[in-house]
Amino acid sequence: MNPASFDPVTAVLLIPIGAAALLAALPGYRLTARLNVVASLATFLAALSLFAIDRPPPGPYVLVDDLNIVFIVLNTFVGFTTSIFSASYIAHELDTGRLTPTYLRFYHAMYQIMMFGMNLAFVSNNIGLMWVAVEIATLSTVLMVGIYRTHAALEAAWKYFILGSVGIALALFGTILVYMAARPVVGEGQDGMIWTLLIEHAAKFDPALLNVAFVFLFLGYGTKVGLAPLHAWLPDAHAEGPTPISAVLSGLLLNVALYALLRFKILLAANPAAIAPGPLMVTMGLVSVVFAAFMLYRRRDIKRLFAYSSIEHMGIIVFAFGMGGPLANFAGLLHMVMHSLTKSAIFFAVGHISQIKGTQRIHRIRGLTVTHPALGWGLVVGVAAIAGLPPLGIFMSEFLVVTSTFARQPLLAIVLVFGILLAFGALLLRLTSVAFGRPRGSSAPAEASYVPMFAHLALVLVAGIYLPAPLVAWFQNVARLLG
Repeated sequence: MNPASFDPVTAVLLIPIGAAALLAALPGYRLTARLNVVASLATFLAALSLFAIDRPPPGPYVLVDDLNIVFIVLNTFVGFTTSIFSASYIAHELDTGRLTPTYLRFYHAMYQIMMFGMNLAFVSNNIGLMWVAVEIATLSTVLMVGIYRTHAALEAAWKYFILGSVGIALALFGTILVYMAARPVVGEGQDGMIWTLLIEHAAKFDPALLNVAFVFLFLGYGTKVGLAPLHAWLPDAHAEGPTPISAVLSGLLLNVALYALLRFKILLAANPAAIAPGPLMVTMGLVSVVFAAFMLYRRRDIKRLFAYSSIEHMGIIVFAFGMGGPLANFAGLLHMVMHSLTKSAIFFAVGHISQIKGTQRIHRIRGLTVTHPALGWGLVVGVAAIAGLPPLGIFMSEFLVVTSTFARQPLLAIVLVFGILLAFGALLLRLTSVAFGRPRGSSAPAEASYVPMFAHLALVLVAGIYLPAPLVAWFQNVARLLG
């Protein structure tokens, strides 16, 4: 193929949707599992090629800039590593009879449709198309959450569907209001939904309409981000769905809604007469951090525990972007990347642990470092990372968030630190018994690949020690774009 004719954006979209069609037609789990990994790897390589060739100019539907390329590369990388984990995890569920070939018939096809939806949301230059893409990603994950067909799994899937639908309806109304604000300036039709045109003319839009629109957009997409009190779907979806989907939900899908919020935050900031979106984001972020930190102490299910940890960390990220400024935006971006890598690694460990022990109940899992050293110590490193211990990457991002907040709003920093320390105590309390207590449960050897888990943890460790200068410069440029 002529490199000049290769379009990585088209590849990032066509590979998963083409793979989904192929996987839906093929029988047999093991063949489709391998093809799912190959398709996910090809999508990741196509995303990486965006660094090697000239980016396409913005069109009516597609946009690639410094902001969304961060999300695209992260999305496709975690999607690839999760597909490797999923292959061994779901094969075990099939062998033990928890899942049947009938239930798994379209699992990998839905996985690729989910990846397509998320990638489409990131590259969309049309705010209506972005809304459709988020809905595609949501509906595909709803179907996978309920794949076990148990009462609890179906209830979790319905709760996710209903609350997600409410959120996406609010986001649709906010999108319509943005179009109404743009129409008198840019005219009727598609131009009123193209993001690059919207940002160019945003200063002339009716600020009252933009203000109302952002409230609806924040509530709508904030539901997908998992911010408290809009979070009710998230713990159930994590606990009852297959663990690969838990990894995708925490590591990727929450970022899709966050990306949409950031796009509209930039749009609002371009209109000097509109309200500042920062205070609303800061408030919801702090509420999420403190609420999730308290709730961590009441969790008895290990997957629900880390679901509430995701709520806490998305709160930190939204808080950082709400504070704004080069340093806080840099910290928020770094924290988002570190959280995606760390939380997915934790769910890789938790998935194999729950299979070996035959339970997700925390009190029935003990002494992992003795019975299964690789899994036990992997979980220890993952929890240390997500708790913000040095020298791992989340320590650096949390340190930057806290110090930049102390310099500007010391009282907010005190509340933030209180929430972080409270969550740290809960995670430490659970970790000591699960990893170091008297061994309990099965000691059977694990038949699993630990490569995805340790690859993620290695990246988080390296990022905590050293960030390459080009990566820092890239993140700094994105931080400036965010305002």
